[in-house]
Amino acid sequence: MKRRDFMLGAMAGGGALVMSKTFATEKLLSFMPRPQAADSRIEILAAESIGTIAPEIYGHFTEHLGGVIYDGVWVGEDSKIPNVAGIRKSLIDALLKIKPSVIRWPGGCFADSYNWRNGIGPKNTRPRTTNFWAGASEWPKGAPNGPGKYETNQFGTDDFLRFCKLTGAQPYIAANLRSLNAKDFYEWVEYCNSPAGTTSLADLRAVKGEKDGANVRFWGIGNESWGCGGNFTPEEYAAEYRRFTAWVPGYGVNLAFVGAGPNGGDLDWTRRFFTKLNERRAIGSMWGWAMHHYSWNVSGGRTNDWREGKGDAVNYQDEEWYELLHEADRVDSMISDCWNVMGEIDRTHRVKLVVDEWGAWYKPGSEVDNTHLLGQQSTIRDAVLAGQTLDTFHRHADKVGMAAIAQLVNCLQSLFLAHEDKFVLTPTYHVFDMYSVHQGKKAIRTVFSSPRPSYTRSGQPATIRGLNGSASLDERRLVLTVTNPDPKAAHEAEIALRGATVRSAKGMRLSSTDIHAHNSFAEPNKLAPQTIDVPLLASLRGSGLLHTFPPASVTRIDLELG
Repeated sequence: MKRRDFMLGAMAGGGALVMSKTFATEKLLSFMPRPQAADSRIEILAAESIGTIAPEIYGHFTEHLGGVIYDGVWVGEDSKIPNVAGIRKSLIDALLKIKPSVIRWPGGCFADSYNWRNGIGPKNTRPRTTNFWAGASEWPKGAPNGPGKYETNQFGTDDFLRFCKLTGAQPYIAANLRSLNAKDFYEWVEYCNSPAGTTSLADLRAVKGEKDGANVRFWGIGNESWGCGGNFTPEEYAAEYRRFTAWVPGYGVNLAFVGAGPNGGDLDWTRRFFTKLNERRAIGSMWGWAMHHYSWNVSGGRTNDWREGKGDAVNYQDEEWYELLHEADRVDSMISDCWNVMGEIDRTHRVKLVVDEWGAWYKPGSEVDNTHLLGQQSTIRDAVLAGQTLDTFHRHADKVGMAAIAQLVNCLQSLFLAHEDKFVLTPTYHVFDMYSVHQGKKAIRTVFSSPRPSYTRSGQPATIRGLNGSASLDERRLVLTVTNPDPKAAHEAEIALRGATVRSAKGMRLSSTDIHAHNSFAEPNKLAPQTIDVPLLASLRGSGLLHTFPPASVTRIDLELG
């Protein structure tokens, strides 16, 4: 389709972009790029709603792993580092800005070795226990025997619930299914939710926590039960899931149980679990089905073994850039495929997908301190990955009910890096800041057509998706977010909106000419979003928006509708 035909078609459909009459046509034309340069098209179908973008998609994950809790979230009540009841204040302040919807805790693999009773009561009497990750081979050289290896239990249930309350997030607690029993689980629910003065556990909660119940709604029933959560078969896990969720008191809370779903695209795990669960008509007890997908690459291509060597977080070649984003993009088809298999049993789709572990995973070496197991830097590549993934969740707003990036601080694709009194925002944080406006809005179908960047994969030609993104609508405000994963080429796109007109546009962008750029304690603002001009396009034959997306960029465009 030629540019002229495209723009006339947009006009004929009644949805071409219309500039505000308050702007002079001559001024707009002075900003107008050359039409021949456009190589991409974005069509926003304002009348075609996909569903509401659940705020819970913008969730986070905190595990007792390396420096996530200790040195990240928790600095201690007597620390000289500014804190609120022991919780790092700079972390609270930064989270409030991006409106965290959900925070998942205490794991991860740690969850299925955790006894919640060890983390309540007077802190000076809490036991010290071996952390699940104590013997991990990825520990940096010289890592001490600190709380990352031997758990002090100074941060427990009350502290986590207080952290959620301070940041405005809903707590999402992962229960220990592998090494505790169903009684321990429902007593944990009782400790968190039973009304003040009604039970002995409520009285115990009031000693160091809150007098009133926390109304915790989201509960994960184990974690990765196909692996570190018990090495169960799907049928074995289905029986355990039924036992743990049967007759759990809600204390006025509509409890939402999340099952431990597949490792990536393992459809067999999903099909067999749902089939077994349905034998007792227990599908109705489940709110969500968790999926985990990490993106990594190694020399010569992808390996499914997380123990194998991975690429570097900062020093990577072009092929590794492309391969990582190609791997991240697989979550799109994984969501569709898993949803279809769930629908074979759950025909009305009562159960939502929960992608509660996602992000990039690199080899050790870029952590900011040797106490930070699986700590890594976050570059502009990670920003593109974050935007690409969040846009994917928006496009599947009818399927994905919750998600959590792994992890919040000092581990994998973190939003923050912290050590002692030092604290920095990563490019991934800035993407969450740019995208948070989508929360709770109506996802609108958006069609992208863009050249696919090409590269060489293990000596063979390969490509990845070009410009991609999503759009959301809230009354007269439409937000379009777009990632350009091409590290070498800018792409100019003709943007047409069908079913509405536009009065004005503004935007912001995160990008860098250095594809290895990242923030550090020494240079905390090397990468940060910049405000950009988004002029409307006008001509004698019609109206439209023409915008250039630079290489390796994440862009947000806000459109005020007429």
